[in-house]
Amino acid sequence: MKRVKAACICQTLHFMLKDDLGHDYAVQLVKAEVKKYKDSLDRNRTKYKIVSEETQPDGSVMIKIIKQYNTSPVGDYLD
Repeated sequence: MKRVKAACICQTLHFMLKDDLGHDYAVQLVKAEVKKYKDSLDRNRTKYKIVSEETQPDGSVMIKIIKQYNTSPVGDYLD
């Protein structure tokens, strides 16, 4: 019999600009989407660690994150 002792998922998320909008407005929407994503992690009590968050030259945002997988314990992944 096996049991999951610790589990996390590593993701690279690219919050991209929408093409059919003006540049400044598209950048504003991306920033709002990033904030909404982080707020949803907090609201759902998902444990996470943002490894890096970079704004790209075009205004899009790239986030590398390690986060809790489902409701599994995270062990020492987030230390």
